[in-house]
Amino acid sequence: MASEVLLILDRSRSVPLRAQLEDQFRQAIRSGRLRAEERVPSSRALAKALGLSRGLVQECYAQLLAEGYLVTRSGSATRVAARAAAAAREAATPARPASPAPPARLTADFASGVPDLASAPREDWMWAIHEACRTAPNTEFGYSDPAGNPRLRQVLAAYLRRVRAAGTNPSQVIICSGMAQGLGLVLRALASRGLTKVAFEDPGSVGSITAAAAWAGLAAIPVPVDGHGVDVAALDASGADAVVLTPAHQWPTGVVLAPERRLALLDWAARHQAVIIEDDYDAEFRYDREPVGALQGLAPGHVIALGTVSKSLAPALRLGWIASSPHLTETLTRAKQVTDRGSPGLDQLALALLIESGRYDRHLRRMRTEYAARREVLVQALAQHAPGVPLTGLAAGFHAVAHLSAEISERDVIQAARSRTVGLYGMSTYRADHAPGPPQLVLGFGNTSQPAAKSTVARSIAASIAPKNRNTGASVTRPRAGSRRPRARRPGPGTGPAGWAGWSGGSVARCAANSSVPARHVAAATARPEAG
Repeated sequence: MASEVLLILDRSRSVPLRAQLEDQFRQAIRSGRLRAEERVPSSRALAKALGLSRGLVQECYAQLLAEGYLVTRSGSATRVAARAAAAAREAATPARPASPAPPARLTADFASGVPDLASAPREDWMWAIHEACRTAPNTEFGYSDPAGNPRLRQVLAAYLRRVRAAGTNPSQVIICSGMAQGLGLVLRALASRGLTKVAFEDPGSVGSITAAAAWAGLAAIPVPVDGHGVDVAALDASGADAVVLTPAHQWPTGVVLAPERRLALLDWAARHQAVIIEDDYDAEFRYDREPVGALQGLAPGHVIALGTVSKSLAPALRLGWIASSPHLTETLTRAKQVTDRGSPGLDQLALALLIESGRYDRHLRRMRTEYAARREVLVQALAQHAPGVPLTGLAAGFHAVAHLSAEISERDVIQAARSRTVGLYGMSTYRADHAPGPPQLVLGFGNTSQPAAKSTVARSIAASIAPKNRNTGASVTRPRAGSRRPRARRPGPGTGPAGWAGWSGGSVARCAANSSVPARHVAAATARPEAG
């Protein structure tokens, strides 16, 4: 704890110095500047700092001890008394109305866009940080190039060329503090060049993109997405000067931008001298399809690629990059300089070491296997407990889209699940107009609590669209004559991937067992072809 405190004495006043010193301490404790159990300077140190006699300071401390502001213990420094600090806080804090009860803790949360935080490579990151501190020359501890550490920029440029077929070089790579900052810097740089409108995918990251566009002084225009990706004809008609896309695995529908749309999009950019901002979302995690190269590699002059380690490692690291077009690199570097003078240097060196050593690739392979296994468990669980609910968007990433019957209320399903402490989330949140239909659920399985999530989502959906229990007195839709209700089997030991044993036979169906939505609506759900 600190042993220094700012105290100001006015020797021109008629008030004695000891009285001033005592009053300064009282005010510091009452205002909260000095908190309970914080050390105060020793009498010798304080006397020297203020130019007072040690005896005067000792008399001041004795008075404050007597009043209960300070406490002293044998062999320990003099400290602020806990009781005095608490009394000061109570006197200063106005009465507040009772806070509402916190929401019930979720037993399973299927929020999307969050990786498995428990699997973050902590040991590898500690090794990389240790190596960076051990081997970095002294110059690396000073202010560096605002565009980023040259070593990381070189490593990233080579990685993007090798893994994503990007057409970039170290001089065009700018290190930023995550995707949000990267997008904000790019939009402001484009605004400074006279651009006025930026388009974005609908559904998509409506909140973050519109906020970044407003910060840059740009109008944000939604452009619809269908089963082949962004509608390029609608984009052409929007009058936008730039567009933000997730072509490798569209967020949140999961579709992959079709080859003909990729060519049409590049043609649009060339005809209008427009800019494509490519968010390489989920490109690292693909399962049963061939990898799709980055758009940036096809037209480096028109495409700016954004990347981040938030999904591959952990969001807390706040590291990302911009693979800029040549004509914007200098503008973006200046913007980064003004914003924060550059991202943390040691973290940049650590990421470079992680990639160079092969530990980054090994972590990706491990997580790709893990997410693929969880995906398979999710598919099997829904097939068993909610067979009328198709899943799409499964070719990459760690979220999927569940398509409900048109007669089902997305909101009712979510609320029924929440009443049983299961977090489900609807597609309407990601639509520009927040339209409730068609009803769909965006199911994230990246950071689901493994012990609690055993079949929770599948059973929640199934139960949310099932008839009410007969005991509730509500009407029940009976199966047609001759039909048989499928028997839900309890999974045996060892089902599913490690840590997810039995996930396909858990408790999601109970989530909405009392929902008022008739069971016949399950059959009304129309299957859609797998996107991408």
